[in-house]
Amino acid sequence: MSRHDLLELTPQALTALANAGFVKRAQKDVAAGLLPRIEESGDGEVAAHFDDGVSTRLPAGRTLRDASCSCPASGMCRHRVMLVLAYQAQTQVQAPGQDSAPAPVADSQAPVQAPAEVWTPAEFDAAALAQVFSPSVQAQAGELAAQRPVIALLPGVGEQQAPSARLPMCSVRFFSRSSLAHARCDCKQGSGCAHVLLAVWAYQQAGPMAGDAPERMVELQPRTDAAQPTQAPRKLLDSAAARSAQQALEQLLAALWLDGASQPLLALATRFEALRAQVQALGWAWVDDGLGELWQLLQAHQARSSRFDAHRLLAVATELWARLRAAAHAEGCAPDSAPPLLSSQILGLGVKGELALDHLRLVSLGAALWRSETAEGASLLFADPDTQTVTVLEREWPLVDTQNPGPTPTALLQRRVAGFPLRQLASGQVITKTAVRRANGLIDIASSTRQTGVMPLSPRSWDDLTAPLKHHSLATLRQALESALPDFATPRQAATGAAAGTGGALHVLASAQLRLLEQAWDAGAQVLHAKLATAEESGADAEERDVLHLALPHHAAAPAAVDTLARALAGEWGPLRAVAGSVRLQAGQLVMQPLALLTAERGLALQAEPGASTQQLTLAQGRPERGALQALTDACLDLLAIWLRQGLRHQSAPALARAAEQATRLDQAGLPHSAALMRQALAQLRSSEHPALLASLGALSLLLQQPQSMQ
Repeated sequence: MSRHDLLELTPQALTALANAGFVKRAQKDVAAGLLPRIEESGDGEVAAHFDDGVSTRLPAGRTLRDASCSCPASGMCRHRVMLVLAYQAQTQVQAPGQDSAPAPVADSQAPVQAPAEVWTPAEFDAAALAQVFSPSVQAQAGELAAQRPVIALLPGVGEQQAPSARLPMCSVRFFSRSSLAHARCDCKQGSGCAHVLLAVWAYQQAGPMAGDAPERMVELQPRTDAAQPTQAPRKLLDSAAARSAQQALEQLLAALWLDGASQPLLALATRFEALRAQVQALGWAWVDDGLGELWQLLQAHQARSSRFDAHRLLAVATELWARLRAAAHAEGCAPDSAPPLLSSQILGLGVKGELALDHLRLVSLGAALWRSETAEGASLLFADPDTQTVTVLEREWPLVDTQNPGPTPTALLQRRVAGFPLRQLASGQVITKTAVRRANGLIDIASSTRQTGVMPLSPRSWDDLTAPLKHHSLATLRQALESALPDFATPRQAATGAAAGTGGALHVLASAQLRLLEQAWDAGAQVLHAKLATAEESGADAEERDVLHLALPHHAAAPAAVDTLARALAGEWGPLRAVAGSVRLQAGQLVMQPLALLTAERGLALQAEPGASTQQLTLAQGRPERGALQALTDACLDLLAIWLRQGLRHQSAPALARAAEQATRLDQAGLPHSAALMRQALAQLRSSEHPALLASLGALSLLLQQPQSMQ
């Protein structure tokens, strides 16, 4: 047996190269002994002959999609997967027997397990690359490398983790260290594309990697030849065009702070359009994306849309200011003390366009519905089990003109997306070959029911999700949030804004049983509160840090969501197994706004469920208790959100006096930096130092979001 590449393909690799259904069926046939007859020719071609007369052939140096099969299937089939598993089974039978008795261990100690071998695709030499990639693909990769994309790399660790590279527009995984043919990219081509070659070059540039190290960020250097990259440092913020764009952005943000989001948008539209043209010319994709969301929030505010969130407006405005500051800091670091993040990554240089995807499976994590005076819409959130990333599908429909009423409008959840009702997509698993994705996670699916299928969300739909998206304990979830980089230093994700504007990251908590500790309805704030703990962390001595706080506000666009959550917590569909939503740390506590649940009987997308019945809710005795520090920082953030919505110029003297009192309270609470920034902002308001005012407000907003770790 000479096909070592086929022996290296794990069930997880076969699932990525084919699909889970074919792999599971093939595994059952192998377990039952229903194996085809395997032949291997001298040139490395492997053939499988089945009892039903079907023959499948896989030439050397090719992957599963390149195999030929005589069955009626037009694409991937179970016979291709069965060929690999049968080849592996036959190899195990033919291998010489080995003594299975364990070696003696001195001093009666347990044997020490050898660490898993770490490897990366940097092992492939120039000859191996030339054998797989045609000159045209190499030329295309060279053009892409000239844009210096930032690529995040993880090494391979035994069979537990395949080497993976996250490019700005796609992800590449390497399932064999013997053959590059089995490297899979999630672009339309799937394998043998320029993205795979870029990933190999990035690993070669990165050098040796440790198995337990975090992702390594590499700014790919332009290629002077097939082997050696150039090393030419660059400064992205030194040009006159960059300085002009930075100045225009600061002037726009200062105008928002001074005159507020309530000012007529007609005066801002031209400035937004000109500024976006500037940053697009510079290639600052994440700045442009942030400006797009900021403009959308301003429009939602003017339209009185449920999509508007004052704190999200504050977060986006602060992020835009901080992103340019972070990029400038990264460029100012000495070459021998390079920062973990690069300015090109912070600004989103080279991130553009859309990418058509290959066979794609998406699992719903819920939906966020919204409504304004003139339109309604939805953001559907999906997880990709292959890459563990979150994508968002957005749709918007105009409402019927009330002055000229026509036919009864279609209910929002009955609107059709990609040929299916919105409710079915929001509560399902989507398998499609017509998806197109942007770098920020926004996807679109063409209306082709022949190439798209939808299955209902089941209790096991999230089984293939893993870290960093899914967690099995509150401790690992907390660790993920505490170690996460701030939004202004990472690529923008549409899911952050789509998940109801809470400012948290989307995560899944799954356990054998999630235990409900208490729940109550805050009638004043119109929020359902609940506390959950995992089976391992729900003892009588469980502390607040061992509890997940759920907070689901009532939305007019999804009136049944609160009742659905209450019914699920009451056990109507069996014990709760998993919950997905936007999670943030608030005064050291884990707080989630839930979007979807899995119970023992079914999956539930909260905002997509019909309101068949109501649930009796226990009224909370006043608002949920908060620590004094959290109450103070929340009040200060509320004040900043009011300033940004109404405008600092329109604040009355008593309102500014109350702000000065807030500064005194911050000092008394042990937050002197925040207090100083509050006083600076009030003093700078009376002067014409708008850049200094913007800096004080931006830094104050960031400090108040992390009061304990940043003071």
